[in-house]
Amino acid sequence: MPLLSTRKQEQKVKVTFANGLLFVEKADGKQQAFPLEWFPKLLNATDEEREDWDQTDKGIRFNKLDVEVNIN
Repeated sequence: MPLLSTRKQEQKVKVTFANGLLFVEKADGKQQAFPLEWFPKLLNATDEEREDWDQTDKGIRFNKLDVEVNIN
């Protein structure tokens, strides 16, 4: 008898920065833009700090900056 397991499928997003904005593109192609002025730590962050993020249940967490962006 095969062993079956269920696993919540991880949603993939794309995160980019341009012109003072944070862009988050969801797997379905929908895109959200957030002014970096709303997140001063992201505005003043290095590329390395901005690239260290994980997707959470509610959005994006920038680990080194301790910043959460809700995208739901």
